[in-house]
Amino acid sequence: MKPWYYVAGANENLVITGAGIKDVTLAKKHWVVPGQKCRVISMNPFDLEIDIQATSKEMLSFLLPVILTVGPDDNHENLIKYVKTLTGGSPNQGRQDCQRIVKGIVEGEIRGRVSGLTLEEVFKDRQLFQSEVVQQVQRDLHDLGLKIYNANVKELESDYFTLLSQKAHEGASNQAKVDVANARMLGEIGEAEKVGKRKQEIARIEAETAVLQTQRDSQKAAAEADYTSTQTKLNMGTQLAQIDADRKAEARDVELQREVQIKRKEMELEKVRAKDLVKATIEREAAQQAAEAQFFSENKVADSKRYRAGQDAEAKLFTDTKNAEGVLFKQKQDAEASFYRTQKEAEASLYAETKRAEAIKQQAEATFFAKKKEAEGTTEMAKAYAHMADALGGPQLLMQYLMLTNGTYETLANANAAAINGLQPKITVWNTGDNAAGSSSNDSGLGAIRNIMQALPPMLSTINDQTGIAPPNWLAKMGGDSSGKEVAKREGKVNGTH
Repeated sequence: MKPWYYVAGANENLVITGAGIKDVTLAKKHWVVPGQKCRVISMNPFDLEIDIQATSKEMLSFLLPVILTVGPDDNHENLIKYVKTLTGGSPNQGRQDCQRIVKGIVEGEIRGRVSGLTLEEVFKDRQLFQSEVVQQVQRDLHDLGLKIYNANVKELESDYFTLLSQKAHEGASNQAKVDVANARMLGEIGEAEKVGKRKQEIARIEAETAVLQTQRDSQKAAAEADYTSTQTKLNMGTQLAQIDADRKAEARDVELQREVQIKRKEMELEKVRAKDLVKATIEREAAQQAAEAQFFSENKVADSKRYRAGQDAEAKLFTDTKNAEGVLFKQKQDAEASFYRTQKEAEASLYAETKRAEAIKQQAEATFFAKKKEAEGTTEMAKAYAHMADALGGPQLLMQYLMLTNGTYETLANANAAAINGLQPKITVWNTGDNAAGSSSNDSGLGAIRNIMQALPPMLSTINDQTGIAPPNWLAKMGGDSSGKEVAKREGKVNGTH
């Protein structure tokens, strides 16, 4: 056999044994001479899925799915361990042996760890549980030259977790209902508050608008009054100036006329001076005095008219001012009344909405409290029925007891009697044989009890035959002496009292 040069792949190693090699040689490439044996091992890790059926500290069984990624440790010393212990036979057989050994180690460690924990501790501390299990398994696999590259513990499968999930779901559902009721209540309250605030803002804006309108109207009235007063003053000044000009013109005209008359009189006087000087002088003086009297009279009349016009203007201005002040005061009073009325309406509406929101809240709280009490009552009733079932010996006996106490058997008997009424059915009659009147047992009351107890077995037997309902075990096992008692059965039609 000739020497051969072997080269391993990137994820492989060569294992050489034989002549010239003391133990085992690991290499990526190597000359293999006659007397030596070379084998290629894969360094790829493999996935191992394990479903472990474990039991907790409370003796609760559950399924724990585990996925491990295991492979050879990339360390020379550990690779030697791996080669010596897990590479015998074919490569597939070596890989299968490796998986079987790892599976046994993992199952043993997990079962040992879980047996000391409760199911809730395993569920809540899964990360801690996983890390502890992986560390312990890694210590065991270290002796085999293996390494855990990844570990994952899936969701635990158990009826316990299903019930916990249902409980959490119901709790979340109930809490969601409570949150929805609270949110609806808060929404209605918030809506009422927003409506009230909107009405208040509208009332405030309308009041401010009315006030501003009133102020603008008052300013407009004041401006119009000022304009009227100014116009009156201007007109009055114009009229006075006109009157003054007219009077000055008249006075000038009178003066001119007087001068003309004077000139004329002087001319006439000059003409008649010689004839009647005294008479002319008197006439001249009389004319002058008459002209002066007329000018004074006209001047007084003009002053009187000017004063009367000023008084009328001042009176009109005073009247207009008082009228404007009255209108402004009335508008202010109306605006204040409207604002007060709107404010009171908004407060009344807000109070009504608040009361309605409080009523809705109280109704929601009362409904929630009633539902809660109803649920508590149902739970307590279920617990009571469970205790009664334990005391009576099982659910079947509880059902029979409830049927006895609720008169179900009598109802069934009446229904059967109504069903066979007029059909002439086959009737079975029992007689205890103790019908003697006035006996001492009857006088003591024990005879009636004995008759009832003697009639009870055949009655229960008939109920069993007709309905399939068996008497409870405790009733069937009751002891008693029926010696001396005869039960006569007669079959026939019921034609009278038996």
